[in-house]
Amino acid sequence: MLDELEFLLIKPDGVRRGLVGEVIKRVEMKGLRIVALKMLKLRRDCAEALYDVHRGKSFYQNLINFMTSGPVVAVLVEGSEAIEVVRNLVGPTDGRKAPPGTIRGDFSTSVLENIVHAADSQERAIYEARVVFDPQCEDPSEGWTSVLSRVTK
Repeated sequence: MLDELEFLLIKPDGVRRGLVGEVIKRVEMKGLRIVALKMLKLRRDCAEALYDVHRGKSFYQNLINFMTSGPVVAVLVEGSEAIEVVRNLVGPTDGRKAPPGTIRGDFSTSVLENIVHAADSQERAIYEARVVFDPQCEDPSEGWTSVLSRVTK
């Protein structure tokens, strides 16, 4: 089988709790290769585009507010059956239903704060990566980006 691309987004709770390295380690331990990585704070319109499939649902506004509440880490991985491998590694959306050993089973605190988002298909992974890796998607008003400006000028 050809290698697939899979898109993951480590959510604000995962970044805040210092779980970025743990998520990346688990992905790499499954034999997947990281091909792109970016830390950013999502602009609201980008979060809305990312979660367009949930528009109109009761939890949509809370999800968008949460996803724009702090930095996230976008990860694009490649490997054999990457979608299935990552979906199994991450576990079900509801961490209470996720088995131990999955990222959500081990670290999730709620359905919303469940550490990581993962695309559910190759097409969706490509779409989501295009949205989040677009330089226009980054919210430049976030204070932590000012640290980067001190070393990139």
